[in-house]
Amino acid sequence: MIDPDTRWVQRFSNFERAYLLLADALQIDAPSVVERAGLIQFFEMAFELAWKLLKDYEEQEGLTAKTPREVIKQAYQVGLISQGHDWMNALQDRNLMAHTYSDRTAIAVEAKIRTEYFPLLEELYSLFKAKAEANS
Repeated sequence: MIDPDTRWVQRFSNFERAYLLLADALQIDAPSVVERAGLIQFFEMAFELAWKLLKDYEEQEGLTAKTPREVIKQAYQVGLISQGHDWMNALQDRNLMAHTYSDRTAIAVEAKIRTEYFPLLEELYSLFKAKAEANS
């Protein structure tokens, strides 16, 4: 049984909330500018919590990585994620959106979130939901 105070379990709980908010935002087919900004913000939060969840889990397993890039590479190497290159693209776009905002960029990133990045988060969510449930 996993202790609910285990760091990755706590992080998963936070990730789950952000992931579900993003899932709800993705239900909006033609978002307004404000809704698109919210969707991108939910992606940024979910992505941030996703790599930190991976980091916490890796640390529990005796692995060490500090930066998001290192954490993602290591997660791919040990089989926690299956599409390392897509995760790196998501990291790059997350960083881009955190420092710049233009309608054209936002629309392009929204499309990638819908088609490429949300499925990555969905796969991670399913993996850790199963881990949490199996050990509760």
